[in-house]
Amino acid sequence: MNEAPIPGEEPPNLRFLRILVTVLTATMIAGLLVIIALIVIRFSGESRVSLPDEITLPDGATATAFTQGAGWYAVVTADQRILIFDIASGAMTQEIAISH
Repeated sequence: MNEAPIPGEEPPNLRFLRILVTVLTATMIAGLLVIIALIVIRFSGESRVSLPDEITLPDGATATAFTQGAGWYAVVTADQRILIFDIASGAMTQEIAISH
């Protein structure tokens, strides 16, 4: 009837839980380190977007937005126009009036 545990010895279930918590903690720490490493690798590289050094807009035009595609870039102006430029030469190739 006297089934008291021996002092200093832990029950098998408690030992299993202690090991389980230790393994899960190590797994979570390793996962967090992998996520941090991926973020650092992803954002530490140089920018892949090459912006033009200078854009010459027509007289009176004020740029409000910029976007870039393959071989071209576009500037949206305050007077509701889209100006499309060739990326190699910098020359304006098209002008689109925005009507709303």
